[in-house]
Amino acid sequence: MYEVFEHTADLGLRITALDLNNLFAQAGKGFFSLVVENIADVRPLEHLTIKIAGQDLEYLLFDWLNELLYISETEHLIFSEFTVTLNETGLTAEISGEKLDPSRHILDHEVKAITYHGLLVIKQENGWLAEVIVDI
Repeated sequence: MYEVFEHTADLGLRITALDLNNLFAQAGKGFFSLVVENIADVRPLEHLTIKIAGQDLEYLLFDWLNELLYISETEHLIFSEFTVTLNETGLTAEISGEKLDPSRHILDHEVKAITYHGLLVIKQENGWLAEVIVDI
């Protein structure tokens, strides 16, 4: 599950999940829910595999979301389906989406950057919690 919260001139994303794989998958979906209002209308027409090396969970989350931002900006793609697998060396993700189509996709925010401010990934009693602030 993910939720958006306001943070001065930025937006925050708070993600909870039972395990790390789903935490990172929900972070991806939450990120694109900031970009496009009708995320449920994004069709899984194009598929990519992303690999990111790293062991520190907070930096890995930052790098994951930063990579999604980069792909979205350079390829004009938006994604709605995420399968993420973490291991001791980093993560591998299978993502699906389509080209941004302003006639079908309702743009919400232009994300300029992922920030380190307030970045956290912690184990809780009933799963995992992550928070990240994005510059809009």
